[in-house]
Amino acid sequence: MPKGIKKSNLPNKTCPACGKPFSWRKKWEKVWDDVKFCSRRCRILSKSY
Repeated sequence: MPKGIKKSNLPNKTCPACGKPFSWRKKWEKVWDDVKFCSRRCRILSKSY
């Protein structure tokens, strides 16, 4: 039985700042429900408005 999940089967979200879709990452494993932005840049830019 192969280990892991295919990248095409990972969950996706849309970034509210830039509107681009982004995929689940290993470093977000425990906080995926809290992740809203695809990058630090988008998080910082969203606070400046």
